[in-house]
Amino acid sequence: MVQGASLTCLTASGNGGVYGLIIPLWRRHSKLPRKNPVASGFESQCPLHLCPQGLHFRGNPNTLKRRNLRVEAGWLFNKGGEQELDASSERSENANEDILIFFFQLDLATRVQYALNVEQYDIAQQLRNKLAEVEGEVIRQQEAKRGSSSKSEAQDKAISIIRLRADLQNAIEKENYAVAAELRDQISKLEAESLAATAKALVYENAQYAFRLGQKVKHQTFGYRAVVCGMDPICCESSSWMETAHVEKLARGSSQPFYQVLVDVHEDPNLLVAYVPEEKLVAPEKPDMGRFDHPYISFLFYGMDTAGDFIPIKQLREKYNKPRHEVPMDRPDDDSGGGADA
Repeated sequence: MVQGASLTCLTASGNGGVYGLIIPLWRRHSKLPRKNPVASGFESQCPLHLCPQGLHFRGNPNTLKRRNLRVEAGWLFNKGGEQELDASSERSENANEDILIFFFQLDLATRVQYALNVEQYDIAQQLRNKLAEVEGEVIRQQEAKRGSSSKSEAQDKAISIIRLRADLQNAIEKENYAVAAELRDQISKLEAESLAATAKALVYENAQYAFRLGQKVKHQTFGYRAVVCGMDPICCESSSWMETAHVEKLARGSSQPFYQVLVDVHEDPNLLVAYVPEEKLVAPEKPDMGRFDHPYISFLFYGMDTAGDFIPIKQLREKYNKPRHEVPMDRPDDDSGGGADA
């Protein structure tokens, strides 16, 4: 996991972009050569490029200049939590880091393709190896987080139970009842653990979500506008985070979908990424065609659809195994009502 990266500010650049300064500790962890022959001339073709100065967020600098916004995200790796329940209580280090690593994957994949295009095959192989390493680690984290490991854990425990039952039968046949009693206790414990692991895996496999990727939502308590960019069927944060966010006081508790959302910088410039329970979000009654600004938007979404929601890029849909959402065609002559978004 990447530790220590901080999104310190947003500043306008001279070429019409907005720079979000991120200390590129990826190099420290990726061990790639600093002098990359592919880098020159490549950065302008990457949708996202990592460089010693930071990440280049393309956007409208005039908005940030006009509002004199300065986004401080030192909270990304601060351990202290807010005592009062406000919007900052739902900040998530893990959610923001998950997005940054996703950006890193996109950048590596783009660099691999460009290196192949310019016939820099050695560099392409180095980048491909690093990409495989990063993807492998991400998969392991996702399995631990989203129940795949729970499913394999349940299978392993089931095999152990079968072996213990065979040992129990042998102990009974030999009238070794003390050993038999110990084996019964072990079997009971494993059965309970296997049942819990199976239940967790089923929750992830059968999860039902009220909101979709790219959908605009509003926080019922804090009132800010946001866009969904990730989701979990249950709360996957730490116990300390759940305590700070008062998750135990929620009507549905932690066993409900939680969403990674991007918060409009005009409404809360210090929040950026929040991790919000489903019961705290509501979709707008009418299509929200209003402007929405966030430094991550252009990397995660193609743009807005005719309903005002954002269209997630293919890689983001694949990450969460979600189909492409098709906006229903409006039929002006149809007075039957309805028109609800699927």
